Amino acid sequence: MKIVWISALLLGCLMGFSIGVDMMQGFSFSMALQNAYSPFRVMEFAELFVLFFLLFCFVAEVFYRSFKVKKAKQRQK
Repeated sequence: MKIVWISALLLGCLMGFSIGVDMMQGFSFSMALQNAYSPFRVMEFAELFVLFFLLFCFVAEVFYRSFKVKKAKQRQK
């Protein structure tokens, strides 16, 4: 679970930095948000499928490992 929280924290920090830089260049907040999400708007279906598949694999692995650790701790008791 630490990996998920660290990844979310990094995503938030990088998005905030990107939006901050855009706003310092004179863009409005809504335009800065559009600039941050624009790479995802031009992706084709196959690219989006691969992106979400990899995200799903990442999340599934994290939950599997945490389940495995909890099960191993229960066996030790």
